[in-house]
Amino acid sequence: MRHRGVPVMLAAVFAFAITVMGQEEPSGGQNAAQQQTPNKDMTPEQRAAATRVFLGLGPEPDKAAAARGTPLYTKNCAFCHGSQARGATGPSLITSDEVLNDDHGERLTPFLKKGRPEDGMPAFATLSDSQLKDVAEFLHWQVEEVANRGAYHVLNILVGNAAKGQVYVAAHCMSCHSAATFAHIGSKFRSADMLQRGWIWPMRPGDISLATTATVKMADGTTMAGRVTQVSDFRITLVDRAGQTHVIDREPGVEVQMKDPLAAHQEMIMTLTNDDMHNVTAYLVTLK
Repeated sequence: MRHRGVPVMLAAVFAFAITVMGQEEPSGGQNAAQQQTPNKDMTPEQRAAATRVFLGLGPEPDKAAAARGTPLYTKNCAFCHGSQARGATGPSLITSDEVLNDDHGERLTPFLKKGRPEDGMPAFATLSDSQLKDVAEFLHWQVEEVANRGAYHVLNILVGNAAKGQVYVAAHCMSCHSAATFAHIGSKFRSADMLQRGWIWPMRPGDISLATTATVKMADGTTMAGRVTQVSDFRITLVDRAGQTHVIDREPGVEVQMKDPLAAHQEMIMTLTNDDMHNVTAYLVTLK
């Protein structure tokens, strides 16, 4: 059973997380990596599912059951734990071990029937198992709404100044990119929020030109180069031009030189302000 987490993530971090998934070599090899859906082409449902898997949030809550559980929760639990289970006179249930260790009510149902009278939590023995499972789905839906940033619905991010965004692009982006990079970029993404994620942290899956590459010099002086699929302090995995995978231990005498086409984006994220982000997005969306 996977443990549901409750991370707090910035939009740029979300984009980075999905990119990291694309950098790992899937079981199907290089072709499978190229078949992954880039973030810009994902539907909201696909993006939510990808984030759920990456963060280990567990199975998707049953939305219909959660809707049935809402009035039951409101009547029996909200006075103590708050209308959205964020806490009131009682603790928040979003980070409750009882909730996070449950998938579809198999643990919560018997727990709710018994209650925890010694801690002031009454038993709900008069509710049926199906009703308690609906309450459990309501709680899981609250966790989903907090934890799964991929499921967030953005109402409007076009709040910046397009003219200032154009100035930022000219000053910070044109040393690496040409005008062709931005030509018609506003029509290449399904929505403005996808465009914003796309320019802050471009997706790697399916675009080998954005892959991190490395040249490894062995202790005996021989070299090997290729696309990096995994790297740590202890070993590096490369795929060479022939498609062969090589796992190299980073032993004494082994030198690794890596080249990441998105290194400039990593540096940019560290200094990018909210105003700059909104201004650039407002400018890029005009380039149809």
